[in-house]
Amino acid sequence: MKTDELQTLAIEALNDLKALDLIIIDIRQQTNIADTLIICSGRSNRHVKSLANNVVTKAKQRHVSYIKTEGEKEGEWVIVDLGDVIVHVMLPATREFYNLEDLWEPIPQLREHFNGRS
Repeated sequence: MKTDELQTLAIEALNDLKALDLIIIDIRQQTNIADTLIICSGRSNRHVKSLANNVVTKAKQRHVSYIKTEGEKEGEWVIVDLGDVIVHVMLPATREFYNLEDLWEPIPQLREHFNGRS
């Protein structure tokens, strides 16, 4: 499955369950581990787990060949690795503490531009 298809699949799965503050970061220029990071928040541990599980379920339905997860037991930060697309689902406090957005795109104006808020 192509990167844009994986990205769409993940975004739709997250939006199905009302993910909060979803952003997409193109990381192709910074690393070769993936093409895209998707970062969002959930309202509670249960919501975080459900969001991540919905991404995995939708990916399996579409026969995505590579799916790895980490953190689903605790539910504060769950990572769903789809190969070219990596999804980070976090509690708001965890997201604020680790601040992945500034790690990958340190210029807020650039982040806003690429996420359609400019």
